[in-house]
Amino acid sequence: MARPLMQRFGAPLLAGLMLSLAACATHQAPTTPGPDPNAPSGSSTSSGSASAPAPTPVGVPAGRRVQSAMQGALMGAIIGSGFGGPIGAAAGAATLLVYSAITGEVPLSGGGGGGYGGYPGGGSGGAPSSSEANREAQVEDELNRQASLESEIQDELKRQEDLLKQIDKQDAAKKPSGAAAAAPTPSEVPMPSDPRVALPAPKPRDLPTAVFEEQRVTVPAGTWGNSAKLTLTKRVLDADRDGNPEEIRYFDDKTAQLVRVEEDRNYDGKIDAWSRYENGALVERDLDESGDGKPDVWERYSGGVMVSREVDRDADGVRDAFYRYEGGSLVEERHDSKGTGHPDRVIYYQSRRIVRVEEDRDGDGAIDSWSYYGLDGGQEVVTRVERDTKHRGKPDTFESFEQQAGKTVLTKREEDLNGDGKIDVTSIYQNGKLVKREIADPALTPL
Repeated sequence: MARPLMQRFGAPLLAGLMLSLAACATHQAPTTPGPDPNAPSGSSTSSGSASAPAPTPVGVPAGRRVQSAMQGALMGAIIGSGFGGPIGAAAGAATLLVYSAITGEVPLSGGGGGGYGGYPGGGSGGAPSSSEANREAQVEDELNRQASLESEIQDELKRQEDLLKQIDKQDAAKKPSGAAAAAPTPSEVPMPSDPRVALPAPKPRDLPTAVFEEQRVTVPAGTWGNSAKLTLTKRVLDADRDGNPEEIRYFDDKTAQLVRVEEDRNYDGKIDAWSRYENGALVERDLDESGDGKPDVWERYSGGVMVSREVDRDADGVRDAFYRYEGGSLVEERHDSKGTGHPDRVIYYQSRRIVRVEEDRDGDGAIDSWSYYGLDGGQEVVTRVERDTKHRGKPDTFESFEQQAGKTVLTKREEDLNGDGKIDVTSIYQNGKLVKREIADPALTPL
């Protein structure tokens, strides 16, 4: 019975299928039909109208739909023959032929060759894959990071040069001017030519007792920080007889040793230097350099030389610069340049040369930068910089520098990205430019 049916209806059915294939291959409707230019004014064409062609995906070529239709017809015939013999094969072929011609896709084909460009199964003519796009974005990010890194390195080198200039400027400020060196005040001695050499303890002028007015005084406990009451001989020098002494000396009654000296160093009528002695030797001296009547420099002496000096540079009552000496040489400077109450820069010396500078660059109270110095032709130059960029309390970035043609140039940069104490990335530079990168764990880097 099936064969007569096929003979009776096969030719018309095949003809209908071929007409449908031709129509689908030559007609490409937009996703949303446009208005009919011949329609009366104000009328519109509904997407649901029977006269409107079925929408097809925009961008699928006619050739692609023809190929998909033929593959769909074959697929439908194979599936339909398993259920209804020849009639089922014809029906399946017709159904999938029309579907594939309209959509450009072959059902159950798995996406291999069924699409075009950005559609499923698209080949090399389509948009790049998402993984490739991500890869390109990572490369672009890395290039940008390198450009930013080079700029950061140049900024760091400039900052180190500025720091050395600032230190030299501070050293120069400690040196006396020509006039001051030529005519020191009575209890001063000329500053050594090298400010990194500890000052010798100044000595009082050798004056005859007859120029002083002498009297006995009692100093209550606590007046000068003394724990007990003192009975002293006070000697006053008022050379111009204006009632404002230029110098006052206090001697212990029992030992006759010098205990304290107060001075008006600039002869403006106000005491501006206070010195304390033990066993006749100077141990402390406080100075008023701003002229407000209060100390802003505190010096300490031992064995006849300075061992420490502290300064209130902005006269706000808070000490913000600290100098420490050992063996007659400067060994450490601490500076509170931000006015936070704690040092944010510490400079260490050996043999009167800078060897290390530690800084709190973000002002959070913790040291986060360590710069190491060496000598090049007698000049102090930075050789290595370590930084704590992750706020872990220890360095995670290490940069090495060399002198080339009189310039400080970066040669190597090492990074501990995960804070485990091991170097994860090593970057090698030539003439300040990255030439090689070694990565211990690629998972920790963008590439």
